[in-house]
Amino acid sequence: MRRVLMLDEAWTLSPSVALRPEPFGALAYHFGNRKLTFLKRPELVAVVRALGEQPDVRSALVAAGVPETQHLAYADALAGLARTDMIRPREGVAA
Repeated sequence: MRRVLMLDEAWTLSPSVALRPEPFGALAYHFGNRKLTFLKRPELVAVVRALGEQPDVRSALVAAGVPETQHLAYADALAGLARTDMIRPREGVAA
């Protein structure tokens, strides 16, 4: 995944995914591929929830209060979620 380019792209939570809040962050369950993923940081949960409301990943990171020095690390985490279709590029939005 092109993590630097990803920061300027519009992404969203997959419509097949449900997030269940947990004390450590959240559980993400994909009803299509039956994958279960632990989001172990509340900040990552906030980013994932903000993706659909923000114009791009970078804006979602800023909205969730993630320091700029951590953006690439979060992009890596989001790339992992993209590989399992937990998040996906937002349709109809130019990159």
